[in-house]
Amino acid sequence: MIKQNETIIVIKLNPDREETWRYPARVLTSNKTSILVEAFFNRSDFLFNGILLKENDRFVESYFSDRWYNIFEIHDRQDDQLKGWYCNITRPAEFNPGQIAYVDLALDVLVYPNGEYLILDEDEFEALELDEATRQAARQALDELVALVESGGLSQWENLNKDAP
Repeated sequence: MIKQNETIIVIKLNPDREETWRYPARVLTSNKTSILVEAFFNRSDFLFNGILLKENDRFVESYFSDRWYNIFEIHDRQDDQLKGWYCNITRPAEFNPGQIAYVDLALDVLVYPNGEYLILDEDEFEALELDEATRQAARQALDELVALVESGGLSQWENLNKDAP
């Protein structure tokens, strides 16, 4: 089992299970079906849909072995101000000793601090060669995330994560 304060590796995989990104993260909390980690953005600064992502911005990332998405809470590297949330539609995360791996299914939801949101990469998702069960699970996960966003659930998510060590 992955333990609190352990440094692990997060591995993002494409639908063919090829690695597309990896980075270290520190475990904040974990249980049988979820792990909350802290990681720092390891790419150069760039503007993404109105949010300036900066190298070393702090990400508080929630992974689930029983849900088809993950949620990244993004904080500014200098003043820790909340920049928003980035939610990936994925297969359920795989928890292994020293690592978390997830298969990204292209669909994403970007949520701004004011609650407005964008659904991203629908064309890319439609172009993926997925079986119908996977496609339906991904669409259901998108619906769950949109309902969470529209109910204000992500602002509560931020408050819950502030209690993490």
